[in-house]
Amino acid sequence: MKVKLSSGYEIPIENHKVRIVQRTDLVPVTRRLEAIAEAGYNTFLLRTKDLFLDMLTDSGTNAMSDNQLAAMMVSDDAYAGCASFYKLADAVKDVLRFDHTMPVHQGRAAEHLLAKVFVKPGDTVLMNYHFTTTKAHFELAGAKVLEIYTDEMMKTESTHPFKGNLDLQRFKDCIKKFGADKIPFVRMEATTNLVGGQPFSLKNLKEVKEIASANGIMLVFDGSLLSENAYFIKMREPGYSGKTIQEIIWELMQYVDLFYLSARKSTSVRGGMICTNRKEYYDRLLDWLPVYEGFSTYGGMSTKEIEAMAVGLREMTDVNVAGAGPEFIEYFVKRMVESGLPAVTPPGGLAAHLDAKRFVSHVPVSGYQAGALAAAIYIASGVRCMERGTISNDRAPDGSDVYADLELARLALPRRVYTMSHIEYVVDRLTWLYKNRQLIGGLRFVQEPKVLRFFFGRLEALDKWDIKLADAFKADFGPNY
Repeated sequence: MKVKLSSGYEIPIENHKVRIVQRTDLVPVTRRLEAIAEAGYNTFLLRTKDLFLDMLTDSGTNAMSDNQLAAMMVSDDAYAGCASFYKLADAVKDVLRFDHTMPVHQGRAAEHLLAKVFVKPGDTVLMNYHFTTTKAHFELAGAKVLEIYTDEMMKTESTHPFKGNLDLQRFKDCIKKFGADKIPFVRMEATTNLVGGQPFSLKNLKEVKEIASANGIMLVFDGSLLSENAYFIKMREPGYSGKTIQEIIWELMQYVDLFYLSARKSTSVRGGMICTNRKEYYDRLLDWLPVYEGFSTYGGMSTKEIEAMAVGLREMTDVNVAGAGPEFIEYFVKRMVESGLPAVTPPGGLAAHLDAKRFVSHVPVSGYQAGALAAAIYIASGVRCMERGTISNDRAPDGSDVYADLELARLALPRRVYTMSHIEYVVDRLTWLYKNRQLIGGLRFVQEPKVLRFFFGRLEALDKWDIKLADAFKADFGPNY
């Protein structure tokens, strides 16, 4: 929740107490320079022993509540028919109002099943924006993925409250161009991960559903950040300030044909699920569930995680839980803007984002601006963030780079993990880095997987800019920081 200080300044206040802590150490810059080189300038390949703060992702890194941890202790480990699943199914009925629930081991498992069952060669899958694994699964199934976002989404400096909205006219144009029979579904992602965690409005979802229904097209909802998107609707959409998070979720779900999520986010659990009220969809997916995941009452998940997910689903309807991430991110972005940093605005869900095109405008796009910035942030701070730009795109068939719409460095804020002092530290180091941004240079690949290269690809720093940056840091802070 947010509170106003006597000065009038608003800050987020944690509505929880810290009872268990995990140690973290700030290794000196000399070691950080060695570590990023060992990792091939890919922050995914850094080892946690070399990290001070891990802001790579909010996926599976959120802090569970005491009630979730307690629920894990009473799980039923039966292979089939386990009682834990039925607690989850009951929570789904209460919170999401779906009759059919299918657990899967995480979000990309749901995407794999969707691709297997509903997507065929020659199809075009429409969405407000793609996610990396989503696009990979659908393209491997032979489909084309097409984002039909609004022009506002590509503005990194904006006051538009719902940059994640889908462009309705482009949706109609695509139906006319490709034919409804070649569009297996339209996918709405809450919130749009790769472009700043931006939400969509309830009004937009309703209008998308009207067009989809009129043309016999299924509406698929990626609800990995469902509670956060509902929180933004409550805070930003006219007519919803008096609604509870639960009431907003109920209204969102009435427009959805098929729902899936990575439970690693809103519900703070390592797992996922698919839900629907359309039994014919459920049955088609169920045919393949045992092949790739497991029996219908565990679906590849630990039953302990299923118990925790059931609790997490109910807890995420609490406005203070739903707002825990967005409010800290809002404060993080506010402090960035106050410090003159090129942050993406308005603040979204899951992370604070820096516009690498503005931060390191002197680095050519071919030098992987966002990847270079992510490596530089680690050298300057010991903080691991994630590149969300061209490195996150796979190459075109001819081997050329597919340059990203945006080049972002994403600093994720796992829920209930970090404090305001951590944010202040990061902002300070980012401010120093921005003043010394001319020292940052480009990267080039030296080892590159063909698919999802951002996970395991290795790069090198051009012209030894990393060493020059570390030397500048030591000159200002000394060798022990």
